[in-house]
Amino acid sequence: MHLTPDPAAPAADTITFDQFLAVDIRVGTIVAAEPFPEARKPAFKLTIDFGPTIGRKRSSAQITRHYTVDALIGRQVAAVVNFPPRQIGKFMSEVLTLGFPDLDGEVVLVAPGHAVPDGGRLF
Repeated sequence: MHLTPDPAAPAADTITFDQFLAVDIRVGTIVAAEPFPEARKPAFKLTIDFGPTIGRKRSSAQITRHYTVDALIGRQVAAVVNFPPRQIGKFMSEVLTLGFPDLDGEVVLVAPGHAVPDGGRLF
């Protein structure tokens, strides 16, 4: 999923802490990345290791502007792991890899500033 960035948009409606906890955001390490030429917009197919509890999950990510396949391997990223899987062409995306838009609307990945154990939950 790719949203059009609007830095001038107001903050979203207030939610409760329980609503925040319903979104399960975890850290994982990218263990495989490959081009996704069948995607409508340029994207990569990622395999992300979220540790022994969640395991490896796949994600389609529109991150081709700032990243190469080789540079992604071994990189830690944040992802929502409790959305239902989403079919993107012939590919099943199991998690939503998170990022922020740069000035051109291109995705910059969210990642911890230091190495942390895979599977750690955002709080």
